[in-house]
Amino acid sequence: MNTITPEEVKKRLDAGETLNLVDVREPYENAEFNIGGLLHPLGKIRELDITELEGMMNEEIILYCRSGNRSGQACLMLETMGFSNVKNLVGGMLAWREHFG
Repeated sequence: MNTITPEEVKKRLDAGETLNLVDVREPYENAEFNIGGLLHPLGKIRELDITELEGMMNEEIILYCRSGNRSGQACLMLETMGFSNVKNLVGGMLAWREHFG
């Protein structure tokens, strides 16, 4: 599983790059704070409900959650389903807020 740091993601976003960000947290967590990613909770991935993500199968996808645990699980599952370029945001939203507020 590949990883990416909050600093790398922020730098790419600030440069105007369009990223495939996927938030695997629950809706209430996303409502509290998010960085604009597509909300697709881990439970949907566990149920093999990946219709929203299939178009990104061969593109870079950056997954994030609260701390990096759930998004790490999601990365491993998506890789076994054939996704070729998934990355886990190291430290998740906790690290993001620590660095960027």
